[in-house]
Formats: sequence, C-alpha cells, structure tokens
Amino acid sequence: MSKRELLLGAEVIAQAAIDEGLSGVYAYPGTPSTEITEYIQQSEEARSGIIRAAWSVNEKTAYESALGMSYAGKRSMVCMKHVGLNVAADAFMNSAITGIKGGMVVVVADDPSMHSSQNEQDTRYYSRFAQLPLLEPSNQQEAYDCVRYAFPFSEKMGLPVMLRITTRLSHSRSTIIRRKPGLPNPLLPDNDRSKWILLPANARRQYQHLLDLQPALTEASEKSPYNKVQEGEGELGIIAFGLAYNYVMEVITRFKLQLPVLKLSHYPLPEQMVRTFTSQYKRILVAEEGYPIYEELFKGFFGNSIFSGRLDGTLPRTGELTPDALIKALHPSAAQAGPPVPSLVAARPPELCQGCGHRDLYDALNEAMDAYTSRHVFADIGCYTLGALPPYNAINTCVDMGASVTMAKGAADAGLQPAVAVIGDSTFTHSGMTGLLDAVNDQSAVTIIISDNFTTAMTGGQDSGATGRIAAICAGLGVEHHHIRTLVPLRKNHDTNVTVLKEELEYKGVSVIIACRECVQTARRKKQQSL
Repeated sequence: MSKRELLLGAEVIAQAAIDEGLSGVYAYPGTPSTEITEYIQQSEEARSGIIRAAWSVNEKTAYESALGMSYAGKRSMVCMKHVGLNVAADAFMNSAITGIKGGMVVVVADDPSMHSSQNEQDTRYYSRFAQLPLLEPSNQQEAYDCVRYAFPFSEKMGLPVMLRITTRLSHSRSTIIRRKPGLPNPLLPDNDRSKWILLPANARRQYQHLLDLQPALTEASEKSPYNKVQEGEGELGIIAFGLAYNYVMEVITRFKLQLPVLKLSHYPLPEQMVRTFTSQYKRILVAEEGYPIYEELFKGFFGNSIFSGRLDGTLPRTGELTPDALIKALHPSAAQAGPPVPSLVAARPPELCQGCGHRDLYDALNEAMDAYTSRHVFADIGCYTLGALPPYNAINTCVDMGASVTMAKGAADAGLQPAVAVIGDSTFTHSGMTGLLDAVNDQSAVTIIISDNFTTAMTGGQDSGATGRIAAICAGLGVEHHHIRTLVPLRKNHDTNVTVLKEELEYKGVSVIIACRECVQTARRKKQQSL
C-alpha cells in the first residue's frame, strides 16, 4: 500500500514516525521543530492514547523520558531545535554509552541564518562528539524514508539515531509517498542492568562497546541508500551534504552543467566512498548547510589544495546556503545581483501584538525604574524579548533560556541594585526554577518578574508547564509569601502595578512578581472556537 500526501517537512517526519510504530514523542516547543509534535498530537493515534504526545517542560526532561520509553522496549522520538540539544546534552551524551532498547530517534532542527534563534550551531558536531549515527535528508520524501529507516536501524545498532533537519526543510511543503504502516513494539523492558547503570566499571565497558561499533556504523554509511554518486565530467567535483544537495542539483539542472556530485546524507562519513570520489578530481567544492565541519575535516585528510567551500570564502561563511550562492561558485558568469530595494521600502521590525500584556508590563516597569540611575533589566527567551525594541527599550540582555534569573542574581551578588529579571511562565518552568532556588539559598537581592500569559506564546500557543501553579512553585522554592506578588498588566491597573514594582525593587532579598494576563492570540482563538 502507498499513499500520496502533501505535507510540511516537519509533518512528514511526524507521519513517518507514526507509520513506523511510534509509541511516544517528547519535546519542548522550539522553532523550527514545533510542528513535528503538534502534528502527532492531532493524530488519531495520539487522541486515542496509542501514542503519548504531551509537551515536556524542557528538552532534558523530554530526552530522558524518551530514553525511558526506549528502555521499556517501545519506539520513541524526541524533538528539539538546535539550541535545545544544549539543554539535553547530558542525557544525550550518556545515552550513547548506555545505548537503547526500543528504537529511539533524536530529531534536531537547525536554524541557519538564525531566523528565530540566538545562534546557528550545527548539530552534526554533536553526532560526531557522541559518536552516534546521523541522517540528514535532502528533501521531504527522503525525510520520510530516513525516519522509517532510523527506527529499525536504531534497534539493530542498539544506539539512538539522530535526524538533522533545517528550517528550510522543516517549513517547506512537498508531496510524499507513504508506505504501509507498521505496528508498535510490545512492552519489553531491558534487563541488562550493567548496561544502564553507569558506574565507572560499567561505563568503561560500554564506552568500549561504542568504539567497537564504529566500523559497523561506517560500513552502514558506505552501503546507505542515502549516500550516492551522480556521475559527471570535468576537473571539478562536488560533495553535497543533506539539503545542500537540492541546491546543487537546482543549479546543475538550471544551467545544464555536467558536474559529478557525491551526495552524503548518512553519517559517520563513508570514508572509502569519499576517498574514491576525491581521487578523481583536481578540485572539490564542499556544499554543506551549516558549519564547514566536513570541509575542515577533508582538508585535514587530503590537504588544503583541492577543497573549497565556506572556509575559503567560495561559499558564504554564515547564514543559509542558497542556490544563488552556488551559482556564484559553479557558474559565475550567470550570477547577477538582484534588483535594488526601492528607497520607499522601510524595514518593519517585529513588535509585540496589539493588546499584549507585555506592553502594559513594560510601561509599568519603565516608570518604576525611572527612580534609579542604574537601570539594568535581564530578560529571557520569549515574546517579551521584543521589549528590547522601541518604544520600550526596557531590557538589557537576552542570552539563553533561564539566564535572566541567574544573570540578575550574579549582578546582584556583584552589588548592582536593583537587579531585575523578566522571564515568561514557560521559560521559568523550562530553566528558571533552579536559578530562583540559587537566589533563595544566597538571599540575593533580586526582583524576578514572571510574565505569565498562560501559554508558550512565542511558538504558537502550546501548553505551559506550570499554568496556575507558579506562585505555589515559588513558595515551594523558598520565596517568602509576602514577597510573592501578583498583578494584572492592564492599562487601568497601571498606577497600582507601578506601586507594587517599586515596593519590591526596594526589597533587599528575593521577590517574585507574577504578571498574569492571557496571551491575546490564544484568547482570540478560544473566543473563535466558542462561537
């Protein structure tokens, strides 16, 4: 049986996992990976309880839960954006040592050009670091096939298998052909305690096992259907990785170029295939979406003379790889600059939604801070980060999830007063609670403002981990009850809110102000659904 469907790349991955007998997906919302879990949540299998598909509070808890499901013998998938893997890195690295039981696929969506991210780190470094296999599909159909290949391959090798996608693949749509669905695995927990208990003696043995698996992983890459050579002619060969292969083929087809291409989408590197290909050409262009990881590696293996790519400026060092960049490298006579942008076209920076509660919060905070010559507000990852822009200009930092709380604590420890943090409800449960506990333990003079809009708004309105329980969590962490204050950020409450903020800014200990107002977008959707 086969069935043709038109899906986003993220949805393709979700459908493939469902078709391959998935029992659970674990994730924290993060663009460009969010739609994978959302698609599964809307599936018949999830609604009927066959697949577990609720959100986790962060990527580390998601990864460990997926590993636990794998331990029980079931097939699991964990999804995150590239910086989310930093949060899950402890569990991720050690899962390469423990191995798995039921097939486990780790989907990481990278964001070249930083469309919605703080950096454009390349997940392929992590796969090499952990010595785990990785698949990097070049299009939606290959993404479907790779996921269905990854689960049984994971079980065969006894290791998690990574799937790396990028924004362009995740958020573009294409027709795919589905194959006959499979059945979920039976419940069959792993009884090998020595494998899972990473005491030093066990860990050393398991690490040696991981090393012993490397030749088999390389052999699988050598034979993989996702690594292949397209014959051509001339002195220039192209090695194209993952999505970059699509861009290369677009340029080759458009300009009728007869260039040989080695397509690589299955790691670790198929060394013999690469050696055979590179030995035939005087020059090699390396096209990879992300960092020049393998261009650098090739130069180490073969010398610098024949390779070009992102390192030497033949292709741009930062941002997404594009067909236009490849045209300049492969067919420079056809490269043309685009038309100039008319002077009347002005840039339109992002802004907080009209009616957003963050607007009224920042208005009140700015007024409360007017009394201080030193005005420093540490903020976090969320819609409220837009408070950095005019007309608010209200925040001074945004580094990573949860850093607002801990940076405010560190600044307070250095003597900065007032030390203020602004963090959202979902980000607080993701990474802010532990920092608050540090502040309580040290009795640091910090004012933590939790802007609670009852959802994970920045990624589309997913469930937030502690809706309705934030005050209780703060009390449980040791914040004094009379310094846990609640306000409603509305224009009519402005004077009252300024008074509350001023009182807590003057307190020389830990105070928490919870600004509660539903996200205007989720409120609008609820109203429409009720009509």
